[in-house]
Amino acid sequence: MPVLAIVGAGPGLGAAVARRFASEGFSIALISREQSKLDAMAAELRAGGATAVGYAADVLVPAQLEDALNRAAAELGPVTVLQYSPLPSRAYLKPVLELTPELALEALQFSALGLIHAARAVLPGMRSAGEGSIILINGGTSVKARAGFAGTSVAFPSESAYGQMLHEALEGEGIRVRQLVIPGGIPQLQLPNGIDDVAERIWGLHSTAGEFRTMLIPLEDGRE
Repeated sequence: MPVLAIVGAGPGLGAAVARRFASEGFSIALISREQSKLDAMAAELRAGGATAVGYAADVLVPAQLEDALNRAAAELGPVTVLQYSPLPSRAYLKPVLELTPELALEALQFSALGLIHAARAVLPGMRSAGEGSIILINGGTSVKARAGFAGTSVAFPSESAYGQMLHEALEGEGIRVRQLVIPGGIPQLQLPNGIDDVAERIWGLHSTAGEFRTMLIPLEDGRE
């Protein structure tokens, strides 16, 4: 059975993506910081007939993140799809003149370095199988820097650059590395089917080949 691991699983997008992939026969590994919330999400998915388990880990603690992904692979099977979508701290959305080196480093650890650790944990299994997907979910500052959102404007492009390089390095091995850019909050985008439309788009990024970056909607000034 294929396995989806969601780093940054939450009751909104994470849950919607989990339901969409579960409908295709995927087992679901949910990863975020709070075990109690993960247990509740996993129980809801299991009530719908899915196989789902929660693994608590902080993306700022590499050993925790790698351990969670390794435990998921041991218990559910090798990770087929990795979605890296932890929600950035509001501290990373401070204006540029308030950005300290320490905060910039933390934002980079959260976005770029966290992805590198996660990718390195799952790629051996994907490369051995000759298939898999790594999907990045980012805001608009991954494409256009904004002085009012300094932390993500520094960190998201670094995460994107690593993802782009992985895309180019792995596309000949049957492994897709894709990025979905979501400019702004999903409820404010007024999509016909709301968050389920985003989950459907993410399923498409895994199931069909394409360019590295996909914009959920066109980027406009003022959208993060």
